[in-house]
Amino acid sequence: MNKKTIKDIDLKGKKVLVRCDFNVPMDENQKITDNKRIQGALPTIKYLLENNCAIILCSHLGRPKGEFKEEYSLKPVAEELSKLLEKEVIMAKDVIGEDAKEKATKLQNGQILLLENVRFHKEETENDKEFAKQLASLAEVYVNDAFGTTHRAHSSTAGVAEFLPAVAGFLIEKELKFLGNSIEDPKRPFVAILGGAKVSDKIGVIDSLLEKVDTLIIGGGMAYTFFKAQGYEVGNSICELDKLELAKALMKKAEEKHVKFMLPIDTKIGMAQKPEGESKTVKYNEIPENWEGFDIGEETIKLFIEELKKAKTVFWNGPLGLFEVDQFAEGTNEIAKALAGIDCITIVGGGDSSAALKKAGVEDKMTHISTGGGASLEFLEGKELPGIKCLLSN
Repeated sequence: MNKKTIKDIDLKGKKVLVRCDFNVPMDENQKITDNKRIQGALPTIKYLLENNCAIILCSHLGRPKGEFKEEYSLKPVAEELSKLLEKEVIMAKDVIGEDAKEKATKLQNGQILLLENVRFHKEETENDKEFAKQLASLAEVYVNDAFGTTHRAHSSTAGVAEFLPAVAGFLIEKELKFLGNSIEDPKRPFVAILGGAKVSDKIGVIDSLLEKVDTLIIGGGMAYTFFKAQGYEVGNSICELDKLELAKALMKKAEEKHVKFMLPIDTKIGMAQKPEGESKTVKYNEIPENWEGFDIGEETIKLFIEELKKAKTVFWNGPLGLFEVDQFAEGTNEIAKALAGIDCITIVGGGDSSAALKKAGVEDKMTHISTGGGASLEFLEGKELPGIKCLLSN
């Protein structure tokens, strides 16, 4: 993925369109509850300011489905950016309408303009050529710094690159460095931890990682599909009956590749997903009828931590239990805390995994937390990401 970045081209005094990921969580009063994604865009924005650029930022927020909806306006993002940069961020009322065009035309070097939510136009997600062309007409150079959307071929993530020289921002450069270099040529032993509910969501990633890792640890809901594939009863636990043959094939591949394939040896089960519900820990092959597995057990936690202590590179994607409910969060929390104390490269693949790290209070102890859940998984599968493919190569 040898792509040009903002350091590789002359940007001085240019008008630059930057695709950011400002899809931040907000409360019912449109107050931003976590500004991490906005903070992630600052290095690129500051570099462009140092190069005396006129900066036009664009992003999506939520799923307005092609309609203007006030609750999905980027106005709160403009206010937050102004505070963080200690500099006014001008807000456009639209994306490619009269207001955006007028403000973009008048924009001086050293000024910043934020366009309204690109998904207020259905043409954005359709990668409409005319929409992309009009968006591109506002600037002279395009910078993609929204890794979390690079697996989508949308107008603002890929389409505009047909009309402007396109390069990566610092956030995408960082993602490619960690997800590319650290995983393609890892320090060994290399251990991957995969959690989450379904095997079907991670087929490509498991298959790809089995070519690279020394140890693959499986937890979360998908572990029960692997148990069932071995002939064990799993009660009411999540289980994809149509994926049993696939689970067997993946375990066989691990054996052929001499990859240590680790499943839980005990599991915490309950009768319902309630904080006050009854729960107990049983061996993986002793789950009673009508009970459901919600977390890895204490013996499994110890076993997994011992394996992780040997690692020099760890990739983690997906919680190991129903971490949103405190009594089933122990497995995920303990593994997160253990990783924070191990001297190795720790790469975490976005989404629920980063939420779990935040809950455990150790997100700042990881080497790298990916900003794109779906994008990072597709990247690891070896899929071509449209938002990366469109960038200029070195």
